[in-house]
Amino acid sequence: MIAVPVGLFEPFVVSVGYPFVRILAFVATEPVLGNRTVPRRVKVAVALMIALLVAPALPMPAGLTPGSPAGLLALVQQILIGAAMGFSARIVVAAAEMAGQIAGLQMGLGFAVFFDPQGSGQTPTVAQFFGIVAILVLLATDGHHVMLAALVDSFRALPVGAEPLAAAGFRSLVLWGGTQIFVAGVMMSLPVVAALLIANIAIGVLTRAAPQLNIFAVGFPITLLAGLLLLYVSLPLVVPMVDHLARSGQAFVDRLPQLWSPRP
Repeated sequence: MIAVPVGLFEPFVVSVGYPFVRILAFVATEPVLGNRTVPRRVKVAVALMIALLVAPALPMPAGLTPGSPAGLLALVQQILIGAAMGFSARIVVAAAEMAGQIAGLQMGLGFAVFFDPQGSGQTPTVAQFFGIVAILVLLATDGHHVMLAALVDSFRALPVGAEPLAAAGFRSLVLWGGTQIFVAGVMMSLPVVAALLIANIAIGVLTRAAPQLNIFAVGFPITLLAGLLLLYVSLPLVVPMVDHLARSGQAFVDRLPQLWSPRP
């Protein structure tokens, strides 16, 4: 039996284990690899590979023992940092899904839902479509590479340690996420919502002028066809908005470690 000295095991855990935990928390929550359809073994393997590649270039924390209270606090901090950065990347997809929910509700497709393996619940069809578009835009613009680079750079701005995280980072994350999800969702769905509002007003005027016209038999097909046509027409306008939101998310992820850092 091969005995591994404790003196060699602890430096490996500190230099590789803590970065691995932060990277794994990021991989488990970001929108591309964080999908539930991706096997857990793949997530762990990707996080371990990245940790082994970046560990030699990271600063070695001094005086940190894995089993000590300071070591456990540092472990919890790595989970919080990685999960929060992955959540920041997921906000881009959540804003696009919000736009799809608003547009689908106006089109009359609020009842058309599919099982979403990501959220383990029912998601409207249009919302899933917008979410897939957002993920494809992230992949096409190398957004996942930029976010991964920001995660690696976070080890320099916020190295592994037991220092408490500043509350400004979490406050900024909550405020930015809430603002972006609702504002960006409304802005992306605004062309479809505005056009369907005009169509509904026109149908209401027609029904008022001709009472024998059945609004339920005529209005729903017209609204549905107009909504699908407007989705097709407005899709080239949605993609730049998603790209802009993705770049805003990347910039926020780059700035997040500085907000967490307790040092001025």
